[in-house]
Amino acid sequence: MSETKSTDAHAQAPGALHPLRWPALGLLGLAQLMLILDVTVVAIALPHMEAELDLSRAALTWVVSGYALTFGSLMLLGGRAADLFGAKRVALAGLTVFTVASLAAGFATGAAPLLTARVAQGVGAAMLSPAALSVVVRLFDGDERNRALGIWSALGGGGAALGVLLGGVITAGPGWTWVFFVNVPVGLIVLVALARILPDLPRVATGSLDVPGAALVAAAVGSLIYALIRAGDHGWLNGISLVLLAVSVVLYLAFAAWQRRATAPLMDLGLLGRRPVVAGTFVIAVTTALMVAVFFLGSFYLQNQENHGALATGLLFLPVALLTMVSATAAGRVIGRLGARTLAAVALVIAAAGFLAPVFWSGTVAMVAGVSVASAGLGALFVVASATALSSVAPHEAGVTSGIVSTFHEFGAAAGAAAVSSAAAASIAGAGPASGFDDAFLAATGVAAASAVLAMWLIPPKGE
Repeated sequence: MSETKSTDAHAQAPGALHPLRWPALGLLGLAQLMLILDVTVVAIALPHMEAELDLSRAALTWVVSGYALTFGSLMLLGGRAADLFGAKRVALAGLTVFTVASLAAGFATGAAPLLTARVAQGVGAAMLSPAALSVVVRLFDGDERNRALGIWSALGGGGAALGVLLGGVITAGPGWTWVFFVNVPVGLIVLVALARILPDLPRVATGSLDVPGAALVAAAVGSLIYALIRAGDHGWLNGISLVLLAVSVVLYLAFAAWQRRATAPLMDLGLLGRRPVVAGTFVIAVTTALMVAVFFLGSFYLQNQENHGALATGLLFLPVALLTMVSATAAGRVIGRLGARTLAAVALVIAAAGFLAPVFWSGTVAMVAGVSVASAGLGALFVVASATALSSVAPHEAGVTSGIVSTFHEFGAAAGAAAVSSAAAASIAGAGPASGFDDAFLAATGVAAASAVLAMWLIPPKGE
């Protein structure tokens, strides 16, 4: 009994007591980095997968969106599971599933087994990501928590850019299968280390998993993303696409209604009414959508329009990776002085300016320069989003709030990939001029500019 009391007391204030909290953050950050890398590291290898496995354009999009969709759709369930069964247990289980699924993806011989493995990766990621973020929020307190969230955000923002570079190196070297195989040894090492040093944080919720709620929200997002993908092939006013959009709205409303009557709801809808949570989820969704769009468009432009190989394309993204990481790290240091609202507006204006460069100037240099500038702005926004939404949550809200933030992160990724695939469908397929890329980058500029205005309105002023 005394041992149990000691463990509980330790868990109530782990940030002040646990001596291995910083190494634990490093390992959890590495695990999260794997999940983020798996969105963009795959994007650079898509042309090679297309050729070797004879994938259609829709299948190519689903290689990216299928993972992000599953990841995002089940994130709330993963966060709830972390609160119910313990964040450490769920994080380790998720890492195990993700690692095994990565092995299966590397051995895939066609579209069906590859997409199945990607969905399984998404399931593992949906368990791991919110549980890991919940641990971070509960291990640290006060200024240490803000620093930890800044590091976490830098890993997320930089990881997306780093994935493009690693994807090019791996695809041109051992081959595209190794973008999945590389997860296996890293996953096993992190799994063993985390099992040894992570504290057993107590459960903070009782009840059961809301499986119907998870099914409703997953179906809603699936309908929305499929509508976006169809729009690229059949037009934005296609009847089936419009029906899918309507179905998505109905399913979202059904999810909200179910949450109000469920005895153990997947999430407290009241969280979505809190201004910091609303602002943080808006920023993370827009930022992720724009960043995935950048990498998706940039990868295909450099390979299909400029005829660069996978390795050259990956190396051309090196300044993008470096600027993203530097800006995210710098944002973590200055956000306390500038305030999240000002930092978000400045970062979005920088991103919008970067998106315009490939529109006015063609060629490799203009594309790399524009994407680098845009990514510098986007890197800072990851810090803004996490600091705004998560810096002040109570321990008993850590799991579900982490799930909400992570959900919108992956919703943005799935929507971004599907939207740019639709907007620049012919150019991505290599069957049309580069004007499709111009249209997509102009749309990204408009989204970034409009988001700057909305962020100034949504994010609470400094000190509130």
